[in-house]
Amino acid sequence: MVDFRKWLLALVAVGLLLGIGSTAAFAQGTTVFTCQAASGVPNILRAEGVTELVGDLILTCSGGKPTSPGSAISPQNVQISINTNITSRIEDSTTNASEALLTIDEPYPATGAFPPFPAVSQTPGPNNAQAQLACQAINNTNCAITSINPGPGIGAIGITGNYNGSAGHYNIFQGYQNGVNTIAWNGVPIDAPGTAGNRIVRITNVRANAFQLGVSSTLIPTQISMIVAVSGSTFISILQPGNGNVVGNIQPGLTGSSTSATYQQCTNLNASLLDGTGGQTGTIYVTAKEGFAASFKVQDYVQYYNVTTNVAGGPLAMSYVAPGSPSLQNIPGFTYVTESGLYTNATGLDQSSSEPAGLADHGTQIQFSIGGVGAGVSLFAPSYVYLAGPYGAGTTEGIAVLVSQVAGGGGAIASSTSIPTEYGPDPLGGDVGPSVSVAISGTTATLVYEIYYADPSVQESLIVPITAAWLTTGPTNPAPTTTPATVAINFSPLSSVPTASSSAPIPRFGQPYTAANLYSINACSCNLLFPFVANIAGFDTGIAIANTSQDPYGTAPRLET
Repeated sequence: MVDFRKWLLALVAVGLLLGIGSTAAFAQGTTVFTCQAASGVPNILRAEGVTELVGDLILTCSGGKPTSPGSAISPQNVQISINTNITSRIEDSTTNASEALLTIDEPYPATGAFPPFPAVSQTPGPNNAQAQLACQAINNTNCAITSINPGPGIGAIGITGNYNGSAGHYNIFQGYQNGVNTIAWNGVPIDAPGTAGNRIVRITNVRANAFQLGVSSTLIPTQISMIVAVSGSTFISILQPGNGNVVGNIQPGLTGSSTSATYQQCTNLNASLLDGTGGQTGTIYVTAKEGFAASFKVQDYVQYYNVTTNVAGGPLAMSYVAPGSPSLQNIPGFTYVTESGLYTNATGLDQSSSEPAGLADHGTQIQFSIGGVGAGVSLFAPSYVYLAGPYGAGTTEGIAVLVSQVAGGGGAIASSTSIPTEYGPDPLGGDVGPSVSVAISGTTATLVYEIYYADPSVQESLIVPITAAWLTTGPTNPAPTTTPATVAINFSPLSSVPTASSSAPIPRFGQPYTAANLYSINACSCNLLFPFVANIAGFDTGIAIANTSQDPYGTAPRLET
């Protein structure tokens, strides 16, 4: 009897141990669905920029209980907020559909749909879907997904998972503007990965108004931070810093300077440009320098990899790709370093055919606004300019092309698809194309150069030679007026639209830098000299007239009698 009681106690103890073990095992299989928020790489943002692309926000999710096969994945509402205006393009002004996108499990495009990358291997991994399918996340039904893959495949990630890009299995979700500084995605089915691996949720194509925040007055740069919130029937624990995730650091993107010059009014200037001869010569150099490397950007990545190399110090022969025929930038997380963001041909997006989600309108443009051009003065500028910078041996030089010159609303200079072989040397280190006459309206003119190629790893300068010219000989060429001319150097276009828009250009800027002196003109001077006055027969009063501005002995211009 005693032995039986001992066995009974032993069996009870074993049962308790087995119960504890099964409870622990069940708890391990239903760990909390947790997502760790982190910024990928915080971008350096131009302080002048209104539509700066911030770095992506990445949620790395683990744990939780995957949805059973045949059941609908619970929808979640996702919202991000930043500490300035969000300026991502509004693709549909009725629904406020934005170009800002949310992707799940880093979906690759279908094989062959993305352009080749000669210097970078871009092969999908086992956790990447190899098709992209989009939906508009504006309600709880548009993006509904029914779970697939029974048995061990539950919660699988990649081409066998619930976000594989096949019909009904979306992996790109389009958000909508929900306030001046918020984007929302409603009804996004985010399934717990369980033990299958980490689920990656990426938020991209968020543009921010850096100009609104300005440059820091301390050694620590002004930062743009992003906070993400997720709510739905399934609890997801979001881990992130209390002050948000830093997605951008703001720095000045442009510095401008001018060499300036002083000319004499009564003497021809650069007469050969006007079919004249003799007189003064001279050129003024105006410089737009990057505030940091990669401040100058092309519109699209195709302009980087499809270039016939023009190496620093080599012969000036280069074929470039003009903007306007972009390739796709459709690999999530790839660092393109362009004005455009994630730009995909995935079906299901609500977007304009002329301004699709992610695609910028043009590359970086720099404008030179000239004022105070006096009557009788003509201006000339090159049709293209090679950039200057500390290039290494064998490095391709950057190039900027004159895409428009505005004179009272005047038209544009059409850009070509290849650089002409005609060029001229620039003593400040770059090389320039043939000069064109600058259109002037009244006393003003504006030149706009667009970056067609720039090296993201080199801090480059656009040095533009601007040449003034006039003729003073003959009755039809009066001396020019002496009004001093100025030049303001800015990114272009300058815009007064500080919030998200469906029509305002991308990129656009809001920092109008003040004008600097371009050239000044010394007025003609005439001195009347009376050497003697007499009434003696044989001696007459004489008058000598001298232009002392041309006196080689340094006499100051003045009128003497």
